[in-house]
Amino acid sequence: MVQGKKSDPNNKVAAENRKARFSYEVLDTLETGLVLTGTEVKSLRDGHANIQDSYASLEGGEFWLINSYLPEYLQANRFNHEPRRRRKLLLSKREMAKLGQAIDREGMTLVPLKIYFNDRGRAKLLLAVARGKKLHDKRETEKKRDWNREKGRLLKERG
Repeated sequence: MVQGKKSDPNNKVAAENRKARFSYEVLDTLETGLVLTGTEVKSLRDGHANIQDSYASLEGGEFWLINSYLPEYLQANRFNHEPRRRRKLLLSKREMAKLGQAIDREGMTLVPLKIYFNDRGRAKLLLAVARGKKLHDKRETEKKRDWNREKGRLLKERG
């Protein structure tokens, strides 16, 4: 008898940047940690975060997540956090060097794809090294997606 895996309440996506894969060509991904305050973690667990317009930047030898939005936790009263503050990313020195070299190349940027909680209940950020797509690349992606959808319909009809 095979038992299904129960969904772990800790292993859930708190915020996802769904537009990133449309606007950017993702070349590599990396899991990083985040330095968060207690109210930020509680707000993330509520699932109201937004990383749509955010990006990561190298400043002073450290990587920072800039322009991410974590709304205030309503039950925290005066001990709340700043919703759009810069958040430090936790990376090893080897990962920092690798990402630093990657973004030094022409047209590369660091785009957050999603914030989630891992098996141990820690908040993690999936960071992508990406290159911005041109308008014709976006159209090509849309054409491929539409063709795959239509192909699936045709195969389903024929049986």
